[in-house]
Amino acid sequence: MIRKILGVIIGYAIFVVSSLLLFKISGQKPHSDAKNLFIIFTAIYGALFSVIAGYFTQFTSQTKNLNVNHILAIIIAGFAAFSLLESDGNHWTQILGIVIFAPISILGGMLSKSRMHKKH
Repeated sequence: MIRKILGVIIGYAIFVVSSLLLFKISGQKPHSDAKNLFIIFTAIYGALFSVIAGYFTQFTSQTKNLNVNHILAIIIAGFAAFSLLESDGNHWTQILGIVIFAPISILGGMLSKSRMHKKH
């Protein structure tokens, strides 16, 4: 059980820290208008780190199913939905979180599981 909880925490930390770094380094405010090119870059960047987060969630927990990845996806989407409802400004980051980042984090778990099966 501890591995499962730790896996979700590690996965979410990877997702959040990568997001914070992107906005800190770029100087773009997450709830303000952004150029289309930056939104596309953010979608690709966020998808990549969502897959990595999902991968390490599954790798750490080493479960036989993707339940921990579904929990990670629910947490990512849940915080994005909460932010969507509670924040002012443009909501493009929250929409990306709900529509792309949360679901694609499950793919990371699938990749991790397929690598573990190949080793056994």
